[in-house]
Amino acid sequence: MQQEPEITFKDVPHSDAVEARVREYISELERYYDRITACRVVLAKHNAGHHKGNLYQCRIVILVPGGEIAINRANPNSHAHEDIYVAIRDAFDAARRKLQDHVRKMRGQVKTHEPPPHGRVKSLFPDHGFIVTPDGQEIYFHRNAVVNGAFDKLEVGDEVRFVMVEGESAAGPQATTVYPVGKHHIVG
Repeated sequence: MQQEPEITFKDVPHSDAVEARVREYISELERYYDRITACRVVLAKHNAGHHKGNLYQCRIVILVPGGEIAINRANPNSHAHEDIYVAIRDAFDAARRKLQDHVRKMRGQVKTHEPPPHGRVKSLFPDHGFIVTPDGQEIYFHRNAVVNGAFDKLEVGDEVRFVMVEGESAAGPQATTVYPVGKHHIVG
């Protein structure tokens, strides 16, 4: 870490043991990602004016290349946070998850969802039809593959999404499920 971590106690008496635990958690975060540039932690009482039932809150701001990760754990319904160590643990667990997400994004390991296969109805017959995909491939489908019994409502040129299985029919690739899209345009 480029800067010494900042640990602030707000409406909470300073404790060497609590500060040591926070520093352990910060060190654990650095094992997940060694490019953390700074970390600020604020420990506070959520209901500072009350004598009983005070809940602790742990705010964490982690500076990393390309942004910052902020955690504000103030759960007024969690009486487990009457224990400062539990509040700290929960906040650092959330910080670790966000930091791991950040690392995955930086490495390009974020899952991307492929658009569903789609095309237009090319031809219709009494019990089957063909879909043509944007790349010109023809996909066979049986009337029973069209969801909600909507085969009879299909028209040549209608847009559809489909689930395709290779080698399912003598006619080539087959759509096992066909979803009429209607007038919507599918971005692919």
